[in-house]
Amino acid sequence: MVFKKMNSQLNEILEKIGANAKKASTFLNKASTNQKNRFFEYAISEIKADTKTILAVNQQDINDAKNNQKDSAFIDRLELNYDRIGDICKTLDAIKSFDDPVGKVLARWDRPNGLNISRVGTPLGVIGLIFESRPNVATDAGGLCVKSGNAIILRSGKDGLKSAMALVSSLQKALEKADLPKECIQIVPSENREAATLMLGGLNGSIDVIVPRGGKSLVAEVEKSAKVPIFGHLEGICHVYVDQNANEDKALAVCINAKMRRTGICGATETILIHEGIASSFGPNLISKLLELDCEIRGCNLTQELDSNVIPAIEKDWATEYLAPIVSIKIVNDINEAINHIEEYGTGHTESIISENKEMQSQFTSSIDSAIVIINASTQFADGGEFGLGGEIGIATGKFHARGPIGVDQLTSFKYIVSGNGQIRD
Repeated sequence: MVFKKMNSQLNEILEKIGANAKKASTFLNKASTNQKNRFFEYAISEIKADTKTILAVNQQDINDAKNNQKDSAFIDRLELNYDRIGDICKTLDAIKSFDDPVGKVLARWDRPNGLNISRVGTPLGVIGLIFESRPNVATDAGGLCVKSGNAIILRSGKDGLKSAMALVSSLQKALEKADLPKECIQIVPSENREAATLMLGGLNGSIDVIVPRGGKSLVAEVEKSAKVPIFGHLEGICHVYVDQNANEDKALAVCINAKMRRTGICGATETILIHEGIASSFGPNLISKLLELDCEIRGCNLTQELDSNVIPAIEKDWATEYLAPIVSIKIVNDINEAINHIEEYGTGHTESIISENKEMQSQFTSSIDSAIVIINASTQFADGGEFGLGGEIGIATGKFHARGPIGVDQLTSFKYIVSGNGQIRD
């Protein structure tokens, strides 16, 4: 009944949320570093105190998702437990430890006419985050925005809405204890998809940037309809290329982790490319291990020759983000064919090369134009926390402003401060 009432008044509710966020961002922009850091201390305390309530609400979301026939990868993204609550608190503590980017002098120089010019970090303003089934996104994004001086409006998918609202409740209590407006972090209290449409319109100029975080259809709709700038990536079709100069033990461990650690995240590898010079020795071991882990393998003709359990790959497989225990494997003639394959089917997210040859490593990293390029490690390191950013509000694959994990520093812009002593221009 609460959601139905909210939905009937949605436009009015969203406009009020936007106006409050704008006011909160102005206040937050002037808040001291100590004041913002107190928020993190209170947030960790409030989340720990509210853990039982949060997990109980999350179980409701999980039960609803199971009743709606959601798959195991979806449930995994949705689920909270004591360990994940602990990880949420660790992330907030890590974000607290970062230098405050607001007011940070990025560069300073003097001009011949005596003017002193500084480039100084400033918040973006109000961030609109539209996400799907991962409730911990609310805390990661809320923490990153507070640290970087931005207010945030969260719009969760219906499957995780109850869980996200419970977490935001804890964060808002922490904001008030830190003498910050609770409207610094708000969540749309509605399942109505029209809420996302209204946010994409900017809420009367209240929203400065939109971040979509979810599946291909969500991000595609945001990129098509947004009237404000966006950070986003359409898909995470990530690749591992196993070069003929690879250490096979290292390559096996990396490939298995890159595909199977968590198959439902955007940094999971979807295609493994293997140099023909190593295929006969490495390929069967990789396939055998993947099959042991119940991973379905779709391969090219040469891959099928290595094991009869390999399903023939079709053209669509090379362009599919499975987000499931399914992987495509292709044997390539050399690194150039691997690079060409990635250029044709990749989405600019994350690619990895496994090779002990420095020249091959250099050719791969200079040729691949993805947001993240990795040498001898798993693509599942494509994560703001693993980059030492404390967390991320999303991963951007565009080329403007920010690319890769969007952390505290990427949520700021800058302004120029010019100091003179009566100079006039001729």
